Order: sequence, then C-alpha cells, then structure tokens
Amino acid sequence: MNIPNILTSFRILLIPLFVVLFYLPYKWSYLASAACFALAAITDWFDGYLARKLDQTTPFGAFLDPVADKLMVAVVLVLMTERFGTAEFAIPAAVIVGREIVISALREWMAELGERASIAVSYIGKVKTTLQMIAILVLLAVIPDHGHWMMKVGYGLLYLAVILTLWSAFLYLRAAWPLLTRNMGADEDNNGKSG
Repeated sequence: MNIPNILTSFRILLIPLFVVLFYLPYKWSYLASAACFALAAITDWFDGYLARKLDQTTPFGAFLDPVADKLMVAVVLVLMTERFGTAEFAIPAAVIVGREIVISALREWMAELGERASIAVSYIGKVKTTLQMIAILVLLAVIPDHGHWMMKVGYGLLYLAVILTLWSAFLYLRAAWPLLTRNMGADEDNNGKSG
C-alpha cells in the first residue's frame, strides 16, 4: 500500500460517513455532507497527482481509483434523488449513473481485446467530471425547499455535466465502434448461408 492507494481506500471509507451525515436530522448536515463529498473529491485529485509525481502507479490503484469514484458518485446521486424527489433531478442522475455502467462495461470488454488504450480518458471526460463534482457539491450544500439561487446554479452545472456526459459517451462508443462491429458482416454472411 502506497500513499495514493491509501487515499483511494480512504475515499471508499468516506462513503458510509457521507450516508450518516446525509441523514442526520439537523440543518448543518447539508454542509457536513457537502464537506465530506468535497474531501472525497480532493482525495480523488490528490491520489492521482501523487501517483504520477511519486511514480507510484500500481495495478491495484488503477483498479481501485475508478471504482472509488463511481461508488461515491452513484451513492450520492441515489441519496440526492430521494431528497429532491423530482424528475428534474432523477433524469440527469440516471443518465450519469447509466453512462458510467455502459462505459465501464465497454472498457472492460476493450481491455479483454487488448484495446483499452483506444478509449482512454479524454479531456472532455475530465471537464465533465469536474462539472459533475461541483454541481453535486453545490446541490448538497443547499436546503432544497429554500429556492436558493445556488440551487439554480447547481442544476445548471448538473445539466451541463449531463450534456458532456452524453457527448463523452458518444466519443467512447464511436472510438470502439469498429471493434464492436468488426465481425458483424461475417456473422450476417454466416446467418444467410445457414438459412
């Protein structure tokens, strides 16, 4: 275990703490859960930075880091969908979680073919992640029924993140499409001959 992997593991351990803070029946729990999420986001950036700076990248870290990210975001979005209870929030949350499932499956399949590098994380994906984290942070910190201007900012950032989520998913799928359809013509020929 090196420092980046310890930070990544710490991020996973923050998830149950976040859930507890989220459900505390006090007004300060909004800021407390937002602070917990912010700490997780900071460790996400910091563990990647340290892994590169200290040359401490490991197969375990490469596996655990995206798992920790997706776990935290999925848990937070599910809990916030319950809090807001509207399609206005549930739809972008479903798009974000759905995209993560699709792209994770795509990366796993591409890795089996030895082609994972062809769908490496793009700049758009990084911008999307940053917008998504800021949007979640803002919406966590605001009490929903107060109609605060920060709520509008949070929703605006969330929908921008969703647009980039869909665009980055399209780019990943477009990059993988030649491999996804490589044997399709042969399969169709075989099906025609067998008929």
